[in-house]
Amino acid sequence: MPNASGKYAKAISDRSGLEFPYKEMIKEWNGSLVHKSEFEARHPQDEPSTHVADGESLHNARPARREPVIVHVGSKTFFDQNDTMSPQTQNPVLMSMKVNPVTVSIS
Repeated sequence: MPNASGKYAKAISDRSGLEFPYKEMIKEWNGSLVHKSEFEARHPQDEPSTHVADGESLHNARPARREPVIVHVGSKTFFDQNDTMSPQTQNPVLMSMKVNPVTVSIS
């Protein structure tokens, strides 16, 4: 069924409630029928955006590896549980220390 042309028709704006010519009416994104002078486009922040995460690391990266230098200082014994001065000799603990490279600059 064909529609009428609306040459003399009037419409009521959903925003202001004023009467305007039907041919000058526009439908907004939310379904409201408003006059072209009252039209507001949809704000870009209302549209869902796709966010692509930033790359943080390389896949299967193989960085150069240097083993730390370990210096053995010696063995140390601990005292008994009752704080007497008799050292334990059954299980001496080996102490070790990692030494990182040190650069010294004289200015």
